[in-house]
Amino acid sequence: MRKGLLETVITGAGTRTSHAQVVNELGRSIIAGEIPVGATLPGDAELAARFKVSRTVLREAMKTLAAKGLIVPRARIGTRVTPRQQWNLFDSDILTWHFTVGVTEEFLLHLSEIRLAFEPHAAALSARFASDAEISQMMRLAVAMGDPAHSAETLAVADLKFHLAVLEGSGNPFFHTIGSLIEAALVGVFKLSSPAADRGKIDDVAATHIRIVEEIRRRDEDGARRAMENVIRVGRDRVVGAIEARKTAVDG
Repeated sequence: MRKGLLETVITGAGTRTSHAQVVNELGRSIIAGEIPVGATLPGDAELAARFKVSRTVLREAMKTLAAKGLIVPRARIGTRVTPRQQWNLFDSDILTWHFTVGVTEEFLLHLSEIRLAFEPHAAALSARFASDAEISQMMRLAVAMGDPAHSAETLAVADLKFHLAVLEGSGNPFFHTIGSLIEAALVGVFKLSSPAADRGKIDDVAATHIRIVEEIRRRDEDGARRAMENVIRVGRDRVVGAIEARKTAVDG
């Protein structure tokens, strides 16, 4: 099974197959701008020699990158890097590479905006459709976020499990697609400013997530929507505050 973005960032571990090596190195280079938009990749023979892989492995890697929208092969021209607008930003690998090369405040704010567009509605749908068993599981996950033994890593994992459970409770399979975006946003929080460093903040995080479940349990769709919006906005503000604090420290 493929490692998730959060696990990859926490452990620093990556996949080790030849195919993954080619995809990851070229993908990161494209995201970082080392291979700029519009550039033509080296030929198959050069790339196969560079990565010490067969032509077959290389071709499969190129197909993977093309499926992610990063490159496009052109007859008699070569394989070119596509404009950023064509990249599949919902793809978990592309999100991972963004975090590997370093994300901007703008990127993290965009993640928050897309979460605000989807997750509050997922919470409202959970209030309408989630089973009692699903709601009980959400509550267990929310309460578990208040564990005083949490590290930044374990709190991030607990947070992710909760939000994925709300998506599941919505009953809409399309929400599975945005799971990687939620994971990326939580990675941003984990890397920049985890509430695990402050006992009071852990309690606050647990309380705000419990509030979401309470609204879902009451079958209050508007209440669930507002509670989820609050959680996302608080997380966004914490990240922005951490970025501003870093800028001040550097400038100072």
